Amino acid sequence: MPDRLPVVLVTGASRGAGKGIAIALGAHGCTVYVTGRSNVSGDHPLHGTISETADAVTQAGGKGVAVVCDHSDDTQVAALFAQIEAEQGRLDVLVNNAAAVHDELTMPGNFWEKPLKLADMIDVGIPSSYVASRYAAPIMAKQDKALIVFTSASGAVHYSLGAAYGAHKASLDKMAHDMTVDFAHAECKVASVSIWMGAVLTERLKMVIASDREKFGGLEGISENPGFTGDLIWGLFNDPELIEKSGKTFIGAELAQEYGVNDQGRQPPSYRQTQGAAPFAYLPTIIR
Repeated sequence: MPDRLPVVLVTGASRGAGKGIAIALGAHGCTVYVTGRSNVSGDHPLHGTISETADAVTQAGGKGVAVVCDHSDDTQVAALFAQIEAEQGRLDVLVNNAAAVHDELTMPGNFWEKPLKLADMIDVGIPSSYVASRYAAPIMAKQDKALIVFTSASGAVHYSLGAAYGAHKASLDKMAHDMTVDFAHAECKVASVSIWMGAVLTERLKMVIASDREKFGGLEGISENPGFTGDLIWGLFNDPELIEKSGKTFIGAELAQEYGVNDQGRQPPSYRQTQGAAPFAYLPTIIR
């Protein structure tokens, strides 16, 4: 383990995939800042607060730091990064995971038959990742290595749960690509990647499966545990060829095979196997 603990920020880490990623990175010895709006038990229908996540990070072997931050408020985001820079002087990994996910996302119907609030995936999920990356970049650009990760899914390239979800995931993959162009232009050693997570066995997914086992029951056998992607991010960060991977979207299950990572003793299937889905290969054209 290095003398200096790597400094990580995981956004949207009160619960779910963000919480699992944060704890996994804590187990690898990182100082992990965890953000979210929930810091009081009972203020959200699902269990979990950022303080509970931060405590779990510390118990796992790292150092957890909870910071209340509404990522739809740019002023709060600016203050968050100012705090990290003041306290740590650097930021090694940013995991853009914050998003506004409503239970109605999985309800039946066409997009016009579902509540308009599902547009929050676009109005909150996309800007929150862009703004966090915008504030992280000046800190990271001064370093000899840094990594920005977007948590995405195969819905970026095929229909999944409606237009809002698809637009959100496709945007994350494209941001990872385009930010790399700017980092390369500025000769910064900052990598930007997107990772397609599988179905993540969070409390929310367990509720969805229980609501309609005939429709969703099959997800249990192929789901990934919440910490799985955190182990993959650790593998990426320590990859000597990280900068060559920048700008790409990876299927998490395939990264796991490359890095020899398993998910609690099992190997989750790749979207390439189950759906014939693969990330887009963007054109090399650059217009500045």
